[in-house]
Amino acid sequence: MPGETTPSPRTVRARAASQFESAVTALTELDGGEVGTVYRLDFADRASVVAKVGDTPLTVEARMLRSLAAESDLPVPTVYDATDDLLFMAYVEGDGAFTPAVERDIADHLAALHDVTAERSGFPFDTLSGPYRLPNPWTDSWVEFFREHRLLDAAEAAATEGTLPPADAERVDALAADLEAILREPDAPALVHGDVWRENVVVRDGAVRAFLDPAVYYGHPEVELAYVALFDSFGDAFFDRYADRRGIEDGFFETRATAYGVFPLLEHVRFFGRDYLPRLRESLTQLGY
Repeated sequence: MPGETTPSPRTVRARAASQFESAVTALTELDGGEVGTVYRLDFADRASVVAKVGDTPLTVEARMLRSLAAESDLPVPTVYDATDDLLFMAYVEGDGAFTPAVERDIADHLAALHDVTAERSGFPFDTLSGPYRLPNPWTDSWVEFFREHRLLDAAEAAATEGTLPPADAERVDALAADLEAILREPDAPALVHGDVWRENVVVRDGAVRAFLDPAVYYGHPEVELAYVALFDSFGDAFFDRYADRRGIEDGFFETRATAYGVFPLLEHVRFFGRDYLPRLRESLTQLGY
């Protein structure tokens, strides 16, 4: 539910009516999303709109969506307006049917996204992953970027907040020190969505209609695939098609996917609490730490 500082449904209706100069006929809370609250707004004389409210600065989410729309062909909702506490964007209808054909379509879209590259890892501005800031300073080495601005940044925050015990933080530090021997530098850092799982992909009639809730930056495209693999979001149809389009290098599934997965597991430890510690520890053990 919205926090005390976020707009109430009544306020959302009023601001929507003013923004779109049309009477709101219905406001319906939608499922999905761990951060903020999302509503569908129906109007008397225009297409439906999504309103998202939350305590995180939604202007950053709007900026990420607009960046994806400008820099790639990835389908994302059109952003109409955004303030820090309220985001208006186009409503995209879905049917939730993740067939093998849909998984192949997702792979096609992500392969095309990963063809958009930069000279260095990072992004023009700091972004967000859920409620957490993602620092994105331009960095020549991808391994250094992932170590300093993803793995260690998340581990330090979790330790400071008290969700990551000192012994586990030491294991993450040991992994971070060895990343040069585990990860690979990309040919060129690729634009990644950063948070691809089923709840963030709208599908309908056997095809992708929109990708939601990005956490964008330029990095190794394997980090995107590792996130998909970590939560079993899609199956063989996805990975086989992606491999056909861009290739997946040897050793990814055996080692690197697990190493990349430590970062989102740290985020889950921060957000959901210590229930995710066993899975984090299992990954670290699998990597030899």
